[in-house]
This record gives sequence, structure tokens and C-alpha cells, in this order.
Amino acid sequence: MNFMEQPTAPRLLIISHDVVGARMAGPGIRYYHLARVLGRHLPVTLATPAEPGEAAPAAAADSFFAQAAYQRRRWETIAPHVAQADVCLFPSDIADSFPQLAASRACLVVDGYDPLLAEWLALSRAMPTDERRRAWQARMLALARQHQIGDFYVCASERQRDWWLGLLEAAGRINPLTFDADPSLRSLIDVAPYGLPADPLPAPQPAIKGVWPGIGAEDRLLLWGGGLWPWLDPLTAIRATARLRERYPRLKLLFPGTRHPSAAMAGMPNQVEAAKALAGELGVLENGVHFGDWLPYALWPHVLQECDVALTLHFDTVETRLAFRSRVLEYIWAGLPVVATGGDATGDLLAHYGLGIITPQGDVEAVAAAIYALLNEGR
Repeated sequence: MNFMEQPTAPRLLIISHDVVGARMAGPGIRYYHLARVLGRHLPVTLATPAEPGEAAPAAAADSFFAQAAYQRRRWETIAPHVAQADVCLFPSDIADSFPQLAASRACLVVDGYDPLLAEWLALSRAMPTDERRRAWQARMLALARQHQIGDFYVCASERQRDWWLGLLEAAGRINPLTFDADPSLRSLIDVAPYGLPADPLPAPQPAIKGVWPGIGAEDRLLLWGGGLWPWLDPLTAIRATARLRERYPRLKLLFPGTRHPSAAMAGMPNQVEAAKALAGELGVLENGVHFGDWLPYALWPHVLQECDVALTLHFDTVETRLAFRSRVLEYIWAGLPVVATGGDATGDLLAHYGLGIITPQGDVEAVAAAIYALLNEGR
């Protein structure tokens, strides 16, 4: 039975910590699609962060959910929506932004798909030691709240679930009561993976070729779909592309996401300047390696169709072990072959189903050879 047909359908509030709108990063895309899918079955409101006086973007006519705006750490801006909800689903750090959620009558579902501590450790490396230690202590307090507040937890992969089981055990959430209620503990934490769009790809239309300066209709395109965060390895991608340009003078590497769509993320450390500097040193800046701000989400399917190979390269860190790289799922949806560093859950997925080539960390020769093989596959 469709939950919308039931008079007692639970009302769901999804609180996204990331922007949802014309331009979106991975977390915003996750909560947008969760709202779209669940909104077909029960009343859903998707709350997104906004500046004072800024309204939430209007939901599309076919989106099946309402949208609301809130301000970070200002409880009064989200409290009315929480009061109306039977279930609240939110990423784990929202528990720190709004500790008042613990007193809510709603069932609290904590989404742990983003390995926030692993990311914070990489992002904070440049901080002075004493300042970093104090910030780490505050982070530990925030994590403790997250581990206690949830009635139910979700994550994106079985590997993440194993990690969360350890966190919840340390927090005392795995105990005789929870074990006796469900020895599998699936009723405490389960997997809600990042899925593929159900819709087929739309009809192609120009998005990059003949649109971006320096990129022509006959060029071969390599795609780096996400940001350039410290745990990723865009420099190996640039070196491999420069090496291949002797064989493929029309080969172009795209970085279409160098400026996060959320103003709150503007100060996060990244490798954009280092990537541009290396491209300049190798003589391929905007002449083989091209950078954009952040593409509108509506253009993304057309970009995927124009590209020949996607790249997802990273370093061997704890972030890699725990990450679930959402862009890789979109590459699979578009049938785009992938060159990836091994070690993360999506790399295992690519290897298992033969959807690309797995390369060692930082191995320029291996990445170049993999790109060359995929460009010539079937020719």
C-alpha cells in the first residue's frame, strides 16, 4: 500500500547540512534524492541551510516533497519543522548543530554516510598544534553526541556499517537490550546506499564540447567529477594527461567542480591552486587541463555523455577506507568507464563488475596506461 493513502502516514523531515538547488555536491545530491524517493510514499519536507532572510529553493513540480530553509545553529529556524515531524533524518553533524533534537518526540535517524572525522583530520593538518588539539577535543564531544542521540542509524556501505558498529559499541549502544531485540543489530544500524537514478539518460545536448573555451567537438574528454579535497589525488591525473597528450593531442581533462556550491565550504582546504600550478608547469593549463567552478546539476547527465573516461584517484588514508564516492555511481549510470585508485568501497565495486581499471596509488604510468587502454577499447 502507498503510505500516502494511509491517514496516519508518518511525516518525515530530512535535514541536509549541504545546499540543495541548481548546483549541488554529493551530500546535497544524496538528500535531494532521498527526499524524491521517499516523498512518493509519505509526506516529506527537505530542510536546507540558508543565510538569514534567504528562502528555500522551490521544489520542482514532480519532486514529491516540500522544501524549507533553516540557519545553522539557530534552533528557532528548524524547531517548527521538527515539531511537525514524526521522523527526522539528518547527517551526523546536525546532532551537534542542534542538540535540542534529543528532546524531540520524533524518531531520530542519523545518516553516517560521510566519514566526517577522517575528513576533518585531513582538512585540519595545517592548523597549529595546540589549536588543532582543542578542535579535536570539540570534535570528540560532537561525535559522542551523535552516537547517543539516534534511534536508528544508516550508512552507505557494509564497510561503513562495520565502522559504525564499532563506534556504537564504544558508545554503549550495543548492549543486552539492543542485542536481545535484534542480534543482527540491523534495527540499530543498516545500509541505505547511494543509488543510481531510476530514469534513463536524457537525450544528449552540448554541455562541454563547443561550449567551454578551448574544447572542440572532436576532443576526447577525461572527467574528474568531484572536488579537489586533500585526500584526493588530482595531481597524478594531471601528470598522466600531460604524458598522454603526445599520443592524443585532442585529449582534455576536465575539473568542472573547483568551487563548492555552498558558501559555508568556501574556506575548506583543497588542491585547486596546486592543480592549476602543476598544469601550468606542464604546459597544459587550459590547453589540455581545464577548470570550471561548479556545473549545474541539470547539466550533469549531458556532461557524462560527452566524456570518454572518468577518473577517481585518492591517497591511502582512513578516509579512503571509509568513503563511498557518490560520483562513481553516476559514472556507472552513464556507462562511463572509470580509472580508479583501489582501496575504497566504490573501487571494489568497479573491480567486481569490471567497470573500469584499478591502479596503484600515485602511479602516473599505470593511470596513463589505463586511460590509454579505455580510450582504445573496442576500436
